[in-house]
Amino acid sequence: QLQLVESGGGLVQPGGSLRLSCAASGFTLDYYAIGWFRQAPGKERGGVSCISRIGGRTDYADSVKGRFTISRDNAKNTVYLQMNSLKPEDTAIYYCAAVRTVQTTCALTYKYNFWGQGTQVTVSS
Repeated sequence: QLQLVESGGGLVQPGGSLRLSCAASGFTLDYYAIGWFRQAPGKERGGVSCISRIGGRTDYADSVKGRFTISRDNAKNTVYLQMNSLKPEDTAIYYCAAVRTVQTTCALTYKYNFWGQGTQVTVSS
């Protein structure tokens, strides 16, 4: 069974950090670009960051540039999202998603077709 499983969410104070993980099972991430998305209550889901299948090319939403870092460890079949300097407006359910591609870049507009179940991130004092 093909699955993406997110972990690492939780409650953190403003200015704090969290590292989210996205682990794949049933398939190898080597051929997939990976994106992180988030959805806050009452808002549409939006893109946060993505990473290419090879070469480590990345892209970020303007709202998280300089604070979030995406990375991948293909040997562990896992993608990470390091989130620093967290703000209350980062509160959301965070999802990772995968799309098989031959491209060596990534874009949050790709048609991601494998999705995890999400992990809650709450930034509050």
